[in-house]
Amino acid sequence: MIIKEFQEFAESRTRARAYFCYLFSRNIPEKLPSVDIKQIEKALVKIVNEIDDFEALYILDHNGIQVSDNITNKDEFRGFKGKNRSDRAYFYKAIQEKRCVLTDPYPSSLTNKLTVTAAYPVYNENDELKYVACLDIHLGDLLKISQPTRTQSFFGSFTKIAYTMFSIALLSIALLLFYNSMENLLANGVLQALRNIDMMFESTILLTLSLAIFDLVKTIFEEEVLGRNEQHQAHNIHKTMVRFLGSIVIALAIEALMLVFKFAITDPKNILSAIYLIGGVSILLVSLALYVKMVSAKN
Repeated sequence: MIIKEFQEFAESRTRARAYFCYLFSRNIPEKLPSVDIKQIEKALVKIVNEIDDFEALYILDHNGIQVSDNITNKDEFRGFKGKNRSDRAYFYKAIQEKRCVLTDPYPSSLTNKLTVTAAYPVYNENDELKYVACLDIHLGDLLKISQPTRTQSFFGSFTKIAYTMFSIALLSIALLLFYNSMENLLANGVLQALRNIDMMFESTILLTLSLAIFDLVKTIFEEEVLGRNEQHQAHNIHKTMVRFLGSIVIALAIEALMLVFKFAITDPKNILSAIYLIGGVSILLVSLALYVKMVSAKN
């Protein structure tokens, strides 16, 4: 079991370090014009509220002496103010690298369980080391944070497979629409297609829907299966929504225009139905414009 935990730690160490460095840097600036230990203690209390399981949080001075009692939820870790920790790897490693560090697992002197320490150096405006903020956490609790559970991993794999299958199904529909569109144009010859306005309108509608579905498939596959564009996921979702709805509006507008011409020639009594469709398209267009405006305003 211990060997397995070491292997899992080696695989997730980069993510774990990035997470703890993010917590420290978000609450404690690396350089403070006037370094106050109470200010750092308040920041550590904020960090406590973001971590479910940990052993202790504490502050060392530039000599490695603990200048604060442990912030902890466990009685066995309380106190320890004044303890000399200058010989600990996390202290001199943080000083040497001048950045947030994460130690290798080591046996805790209190619980004899494997523990990992994250250390974050704090400097003043003159680049002089003043304090080192430290966080001790049990290796098992660290792995829970940095690695997904088996259920999460299984569900994540299942979700990717499901999205892949849906992408393939939607892509098949898009290709069938494209095939039917081209068949309408080429089955009776290009010249016949040019003379038949209805055929051209129908082919245009099919091509537009095919393009909209293909664009949707592309976005779903890249974001949900390949995991790309995560940093701009919200922007990409809005962009995809606008393009998809825009294609639908265009297809409906073409269909309405085709019905107007058709009813005007063959059955003028039903032209009111085409006008209703045009009204619906206008409402969709106005709604899409408002959606784009609201999204642009938020960004």
